[in-house]
Amino acid sequence: MKKLFILLVFILGGRTLTHAQDFHLSMYDAAPIYLNPAMTGVFDGQWRAHGHFRTQWKAVNFKPYTTGLVSFDAPYKKWGFGAQIVNYRAGIGNYNALQGVASAAYTLPIDKSQFHNISFGLQLGVTQKSVVYQLHTFNNQYTTANGGGFDSGAATGEGFGGQSVFVPEFNAGLLYYYSKTKSKVNPFIGVSAFNILTPKESFFDAANELPLRIYTHAGVRINFLETFYVIPKLLYMQQRNFTEVTVAGDIGYFLKSNELYLLGGLTYRNMDAFIISLGAKKANYIAKIAYDINSSSLAPASTGRGGFEISFTYMHQNKDSETVKICPRL
Repeated sequence: MKKLFILLVFILGGRTLTHAQDFHLSMYDAAPIYLNPAMTGVFDGQWRAHGHFRTQWKAVNFKPYTTGLVSFDAPYKKWGFGAQIVNYRAGIGNYNALQGVASAAYTLPIDKSQFHNISFGLQLGVTQKSVVYQLHTFNNQYTTANGGGFDSGAATGEGFGGQSVFVPEFNAGLLYYYSKTKSKVNPFIGVSAFNILTPKESFFDAANELPLRIYTHAGVRINFLETFYVIPKLLYMQQRNFTEVTVAGDIGYFLKSNELYLLGGLTYRNMDAFIISLGAKKANYIAKIAYDINSSSLAPASTGRGGFEISFTYMHQNKDSETVKICPRL
């Protein structure tokens, strides 16, 4: 009961800030198309496949919130093309959001050496949102009989227009990056906008619009040695009244004997969580895991436990390729 009470206070007290807030990932740049459409096809290889899974609030919720993501993209000359499917599920009422988008980007070198690059990207798609509202209980269903409780057979008094809605997706992004492989520093900065159409979404046929969500992300890869690099980075997100600031640092160390990169990272998401990530990169494969240590007002109920996240990326390489494009050297 104590955990339930704290959770209700957290949800109701933060309602004005979290209204219509989109889902997010802790390892946000491990899923490049999710972060910025301009990153579609911008990598060194023939094609890239990515899988991502996140679960959170298992400590305080009967059904934890889960996020699953798969994506595929490939470069073609100066273009990049890809697709992404994301599925979110949350709560007892099986609220579910299934999203599919197609993504395209165009990369334009802005200097003769072609080390300074700008990429433009667009995404189009649709999201289906559904809920099994019959699994919920409402105020009108409360009865004082037999000591009090909820009668699931009583009328809810709610005017649901349906259990499923379709929401169009139109997103765009811009990215600058410096791609010289032997440089001591490789900076990058990007801006992406989601829900540009601010589409209507409601199970009650209400005029409720999904707010515009804007990401600004930046960082620099600092190559201290041929075998060691550090990437300090920053993410700023705004969606209506809600803002999120994420400060992070990633490191990579190359083990020559095993031809393997050991990866690690530490992230702080403002007034929410500390995130620890570990991973490895070998040949064409990158695997990472992360864990959120909750530091928000929900920490007493969650005992600090937040979310577990895992990602896997495969980048197919052409062994005969003589060109190298590493962007944005994350």
